[in-house]
Amino acid sequence: MAGRPVIEEMRLRDLGVIAEAILPIGPGFTAITGETGAGKTMVVTGLGLLLGARADSGAVRAGAAQASVAGVWIVPTSGRVADTVAEAGGELEPLGDGRGELYVSRTLSAEGRSRASVGGRAAPAGVLADLADDLVVVHGQSEQLRLKSAVAQRDALDRFGGAAVSSARTAYAGAWDRWRALAAELEDLTANRDRRRSEAERLREELALIEATDPKPGEDDALAERAERLANAEELRLAASVARAALSDEDGENDISALAAEARRTLERAADPELSALAEGIADLGYRAADIAGQLSAYLADLDESGPHELAAVEERRAALGALVRAHGTLDAALELWESGSARLADLDDDGERVDRLVAERDEARDRLDEAATALTALRVDAAARLGAAVTEELHALAMPDARLVVAVAEGAESANGRDDVAILLAPHPGAEPRAVSRGASGGELSRVMLAIEVVIAGTDPVPTFVFDEVDAGIGGAAAIEVGRRLARLAQTSQVIVVTHLAQVAAFAGNHLSVVKANDGQVTASSVRRLDGAEREAEMARLLSGLADSDAALQHARELLSLPA
Repeated sequence: MAGRPVIEEMRLRDLGVIAEAILPIGPGFTAITGETGAGKTMVVTGLGLLLGARADSGAVRAGAAQASVAGVWIVPTSGRVADTVAEAGGELEPLGDGRGELYVSRTLSAEGRSRASVGGRAAPAGVLADLADDLVVVHGQSEQLRLKSAVAQRDALDRFGGAAVSSARTAYAGAWDRWRALAAELEDLTANRDRRRSEAERLREELALIEATDPKPGEDDALAERAERLANAEELRLAASVARAALSDEDGENDISALAAEARRTLERAADPELSALAEGIADLGYRAADIAGQLSAYLADLDESGPHELAAVEERRAALGALVRAHGTLDAALELWESGSARLADLDDDGERVDRLVAERDEARDRLDEAATALTALRVDAAARLGAAVTEELHALAMPDARLVVAVAEGAESANGRDDVAILLAPHPGAEPRAVSRGASGGELSRVMLAIEVVIAGTDPVPTFVFDEVDAGIGGAAAIEVGRRLARLAQTSQVIVVTHLAQVAAFAGNHLSVVKANDGQVTASSVRRLDGAEREAEMARLLSGLADSDAALQHARELLSLPA
């Protein structure tokens, strides 16, 4: 299990009946036992919160303001888990050998507010859910019900099929997407041919008008300014003439330039450095006045050259541009259409040839899809035969010696996942026709079928951590012993955490945790203890008989603990 994620420790506070508990877990097979109502399932609830499950304020211990769950995983420092943590802004605590510690926490207030952190940084619960896919698979009563669904059964078969089926499924999905996209494009093209023809005619007219008008960027604003000037030419001419005369008239006697020149000469004759400096400023004032006077002369010359004929031409041009503005909203929008419209028109005018090309491409894509579907079905049929035989062998070892499991692959509706309907069928007795597990298996048998499937699939598609919540429900005796053995076998390749009430299952765990309940008369609180030696034997005896100090039960407990895995 080196190099794969492992839950090292969990801490629970004020969750359900648990006031505070630390669960030392680690690799291998961990069994969690305890009296009814002690809070064993709160361990699974807490783990669910760490993996992004919906927060329920009802899980907060009575009288507490909030509940909290924290977990420590040992994970590889590279790969999908590390990438997800980094994207969330979190960090791993390096341990060496390519491994690091990942700290995850979740708090839940009594009012229903929830907060989460990943790698020391606050994160939304969705990040926890993303991590869950690469960390843990939880199996409980609800998961057994899910196993009855056709989708879950197909997914189980595909997991068992391994890389070959995964690759074929990816190829099929790509072919499916390609065919669907081409079919949709062709349908849109043919169904909207009239609309596209109308669009082409309208676009052709719009482009012709734009081309004939030949607008320039910002031309409408410039023309508006020019029209305003021409419409007020006399008023502007008078203002400019008066200003120019004040700055520099033809006589050159009383204008600013003449007065400034006289003032400069007077100061220069004074032979005082300070006045000489002022004289230079006055000289600059004269030059600026002369320059502005020249600009006003040019302005007046432009007005003299302009006339009613130019105003009419400007208004005519503005009317032409106004037609484009009314049609497109702004002149810039009309210019943008001119830039992009030609390509769109070419696309619309190409409809006939394009339909022919799309039909050919769609038919070719359909052939590829048929090939991919056939290949995927063949691999599934082969995997189904192997999965059925392997699970049947496991069921024989799980005290179902006459059971036979069949994985049937039949032609079904075409979808993004292939054209196969997958059904897991069980014949529990000789001569019985295989029936769907939803009708052919009792609760205890369904638990064993689920476990057998996971044990077999783990050989080709190992999962880092399995959590089983009372997977042994409805079974006992020899069947329970074999369930324990199979869980121990699964723990050779994956971390296994089991909440159980059976000593026959707990006996095979390498790590036995007991949820201990105490009652102080007001609040029930639970804590978790790791059991070894005599304490473990006493807990096993309690599970067997309800009496932790029964000599017979203790003897039976010792026998169970000595059984080989």
